[in-house]
Amino acid sequence: MASGVHSVNIPLSIEKVWNFVSVIDNWAPLVPGYIAHTVITKNQSTWEFISDLGLIKKKIKLLVDITEWSGPEKVTFQLLGTNENFKGSGYFRAEMIDENRTKMIGYLDITAKGMKAPMANPLLKSYVPETAKALSEAVAVKLLEIHHGKG
Repeated sequence: MASGVHSVNIPLSIEKVWNFVSVIDNWAPLVPGYIAHTVITKNQSTWEFISDLGLIKKKIKLLVDITEWSGPEKVTFQLLGTNENFKGSGYFRAEMIDENRTKMIGYLDITAKGMKAPMANPLLKSYVPETAKALSEAVAVKLLEIHHGKG
C-alpha cells in the first residue's frame, strides 16, 4: 500500500472550505493529470487522468465512491481502477483553527493488485504522496483564488 497525507492551513473559515470540497465538480479537475470526470450520483463519479510514474505515463480511469459526507469536517472516498487493477481510499478533512483559518488535510492510499502489482506498487510509493500533496495544494490555491481573487 502506498499512502500520502498533506496538510495546509488556509486563511478561510471551515464553512468556506466545506462549501468547496462538498461539490465534486470543484475539486475533481484539480487532480494532477486531470482529463475528465462524470458525476453519476451525489456519491459516485468516474474520473480520468494521466498518471506519470516516471518512465510510465498511463491513462487511468477510476470509479470514485464517496462513503461519507460529514460536513463541514470530512469527505471520505473509495477508489477503484476500472482500466487498471488497483484500489484505494482517501479523504479531505478540515479542522477549524479559528473563525477565519482552517487546517485542511488530504489523504490518499492506493494499492495495485494482480500480476502488475510487484512492478506498480514500488512506483506508487513516491507517486501517491506527491499526488496527495499536489491535490491538497491545488484545492488551497483554488479556494484562495475564489475568495481573495487571483494573484
